[in-house]
Amino acid sequence: MNSHAFTFCNVALQALPSGALFWPDQGLLVVSDLHFGKSARLSAVGGAQLPPYDTQATLERLQADLDATRAARVICLGDSFDAAGIDSALPETETLWIAQMQAGRDWTWIEGSHDPGPVAIGGAHRADVTLGGLTFRHIATSAVGEVSGHYHPKLRLNLKGRTLSRPCFLLDRARLILPAYGAYTGGLDCARAPLRDMMGTDARAILTGTRATAVPLPRS
Repeated sequence: MNSHAFTFCNVALQALPSGALFWPDQGLLVVSDLHFGKSARLSAVGGAQLPPYDTQATLERLQADLDATRAARVICLGDSFDAAGIDSALPETETLWIAQMQAGRDWTWIEGSHDPGPVAIGGAHRADVTLGGLTFRHIATSAVGEVSGHYHPKLRLNLKGRTLSRPCFLLDRARLILPAYGAYTGGLDCARAPLRDMMGTDARAILTGTRATAVPLPRS
């Protein structure tokens, strides 16, 4: 899977190239900021026009990660749906696909800023989940052992005169922030405020892409 293995708060984890987090000992796959229905919502309100296949592209990626890891548990770290009510408005083919993924798995939707209420699609809906010393929630606080999303971190690198920008995991001793998993979700430069100021001096990034790769976090 070209994943990057690392230890966070004494827990062995794997960052997948897709932006998903895998916890092998728990059989747990964690994804954040899926933003299902984003293109449909923007189109309905006259916003930016995105390709109409964002949810399908995200589901294809998620299916591939579930097949590769054989995860028995899934936690979605909030903003799984781009707005309240979209979970009830997805096309039937997409809701059936999600239901098929959920079958036989322990599936939890963490409430996010875009989808704070319970969802119509199956699975548990929680404000946060604590498991094996780690706490999973949407927005980072000051807690130690925290795994969150929300900020869509991206890292910009200058390589031989070229600028490369990729979604990334962002971590230090206390917290781990996942990249947005959904297609066409954009991102926030993790070398700038507020992400830069949230992270400790030991912070590093794990780039997504063809291979998950760890790099130091620039402090410019």
